Amino acid sequence: MKENNELLEHMYQDSEMATYTIETLLNELKGKDNKILKDLEDILKEYEEFYKSFKKQLKKEKVSLKKTSMMAKVSSTLGIKKDVLLDNSDSSIADMLIKGFTIGTLDTEKKISKYNDETDKKIIKQANDFLKFQQQAIEKMKKYL
Repeated sequence: MKENNELLEHMYQDSEMATYTIETLLNELKGKDNKILKDLEDILKEYEEFYKSFKKQLKKEKVSLKKTSMMAKVSSTLGIKKDVLLDNSDSSIADMLIKGFTIGTLDTEKKISKYNDETDKKIIKQANDFLKFQQQAIEKMKKYL
């Protein structure tokens, strides 16, 4: 089903970009004593699990995996480097992540609404689980503001 694959592809790409962004951020924070690091590592592990799961499902369906564009990754990396250089406080990092996670959450909500009636209920459940995780990540970050 086309709709199943489109929803899975969205979640695959979102989890890939989030994984890349958090890994980049953690590399920029190496050697610093930010309290936010443990929560970032935990969130990264969850995103990696979602990423692997979505990737496996798409491969099983023989869907060609579309990676995040190099331009998006370069833009993300430069933004992180600049933001960390200007202010590497936990509050600033949490603010940056909340903005990114919120965009992901809104995109996921839109996709769930768009595909809710045509998509396999198992995939809708996965999408809702992914959405709930994204919302929890935002809540985790709020304590650092």
